Amino acid sequence: MSLIDWGRETCGPLGTAESREWLCTNGLGGFASGTAAGLLTRRYHGLLIAALKPPVGRTLLVAKVDDSAEYAGVTRPLFVNRWSDGTVEPHGYQAMERFRLEGTTPVWTYACADALLEKRVWMEHGQNTTYLHYRLIRSGGPLTLELKTLANYRDYHSTTRGEGRRMNVEPIPDGLRVTAFRGAIPFVLLAEGAKVRPAHDWYRGFHLALEQERGLDCQDDHLHVGTFRATLRPGETLTLMLSAEATPSPDGEAAWQRCLRHEDGLLSAWRRAQPAAASAPDWIRHLVLAADQFVVRRPLPDEPDGMSVVAGYPSRDIPGSATGDATPW
Repeated sequence: MSLIDWGRETCGPLGTAESREWLCTNGLGGFASGTAAGLLTRRYHGLLIAALKPPVGRTLLVAKVDDSAEYAGVTRPLFVNRWSDGTVEPHGYQAMERFRLEGTTPVWTYACADALLEKRVWMEHGQNTTYLHYRLIRSGGPLTLELKTLANYRDYHSTTRGEGRRMNVEPIPDGLRVTAFRGAIPFVLLAEGAKVRPAHDWYRGFHLALEQERGLDCQDDHLHVGTFRATLRPGETLTLMLSAEATPSPDGEAAWQRCLRHEDGLLSAWRRAQPAAASAPDWIRHLVLAADQFVVRRPLPDEPDGMSVVAGYPSRDIPGSATGDATPW
């Protein structure tokens, strides 16, 4: 049973849904974060913020995926954006029936007429890789997913102006490879079984409301690098993998099992170390998993298996502050 499990009373009002934030990490210093609504409100929100020099060098590579569902002759956006003039468009959060956490994994459930679609996001432990996994729980017929991927290549403390900037977007089997500039680390977007159409269109003027509250630059641009399309029938799944690794695995089902084994291993180690764990309330279990999100690898010349604790990800990593540094053990 999840301690965080919200229905339409929380997901329906935009002000409430955008104030609830989620975080996934990879044990390297990289992370994914966002709001339950799917709205970007911080410069630190993104689906793949890779630690290119672990546990630092955090770089936003994939900002978001604008997903839509075509079902029973109607196209329904599942995403939401707030633009620089204050306009909120579209209102995909209105299709959200439920938001919950499974361990550390955020899970959304969307209603499209009589169809139910589930989406979950997690990171591969020890890799700069994020998975978006969609499953059609029920429907009266086929449902087609369209996933517009919005990329970037910037320090996670900064914002972007896309005017005049070009990236190399290269079709590869099952997806795309993006190279932001000469010398940049390339990253890939893969979805086995989906059709992909490359693109190069800057979406300008995303408004970041919480950056405005902090008195900082609150406008950001992201590059639409391609659109994935796939048709699902009840019980079928689609995984979109986002990765800066040289040889990532696009198999979403296998990756999900690895995620479950990692969290089970953490809880087993806690139970062995703490005899009282057997009678601990369920919220302690969630704290164990949450605490592990701040533990990262930091090999040192005299300690190749060195570890660190990251003091903060989105909310405390403020330019000029030491709170975002990883402190060696």
